Amino acid sequence: MSLSALGLPTDRTIVVGILNVTPDSFADGGQYEKRETAIERGLVMLEEGVDIIDIGGESTRPGAQRVSLEEEQRRVLPVIEALAKAGAIISIDTVRAQTAQKGIQMGARIINDVSAGLSDSEMLPMVAALSCPYIAMHSRGESKDMQARALYNDVVKEVISELIDRVEAVLAAGIAAENLILDPGLGFAKESEHNWALLNNLEKLETLGFPILIGASRKRFLGVLVGADTPDEREAATIALTSLLAQRGTWGVRVHSVKPHRDAIAVAGRF
Repeated sequence: MSLSALGLPTDRTIVVGILNVTPDSFADGGQYEKRETAIERGLVMLEEGVDIIDIGGESTRPGAQRVSLEEEQRRVLPVIEALAKAGAIISIDTVRAQTAQKGIQMGARIINDVSAGLSDSEMLPMVAALSCPYIAMHSRGESKDMQARALYNDVVKEVISELIDRVEAVLAAGIAAENLILDPGLGFAKESEHNWALLNNLEKLETLGFPILIGASRKRFLGVLVGADTPDEREAATIALTSLLAQRGTWGVRVHSVKPHRDAIAVAGRF
């Protein structure tokens, strides 16, 4: 299925709701670790107007340790199946081709890969064979060491250059350009000043010609700005950022709560 066939809104910024079926994600680890609570949370997201539910079973926070393929799939596949049956448009958040493929078989319609195909050589050919939308994110290294690679002379120029490399690999694998979404990877091998530089230069990222998804929700760089130590305390700053992104027409935001962001986008649409 192509991105255009999903029927997502084209007149406003879309909301991608985060559903981490994990014990150790930075903002909500453990809240939805159980299958029942994860499904309940997904149903609430649907009621609140989420456009896409992004389901992941492996934390990608800085320093996180990998989980086995079997454990990742045990966590996410039943949740995907249940929420897909409830009518949700689901993206599966994984760097493993086998998990992505099984997620699509269970009803997911989008693959969200924080490694943009670098973690698993089978990912890009598999996405091409499935002909499904693909979110390719910029990062460097794995969670355990990525912050040590946050070294840039010009972060905007270098992230764009590295994304171009991934775009070329994606297209060479046979993935349709119309199915590609790019994510600059805020917080992934980036310090606070790098994140702000990318946000202040989104028009340069947009010249690549693909929809841009921004995942800033409750991240540490927002807390550094406003003096908020915990992820929950950064929610107001996240909503403010969503308003600004919606006002400038950014394609999508990936966030932990849904209704406050739908409200912010609605207000931004009146200016």
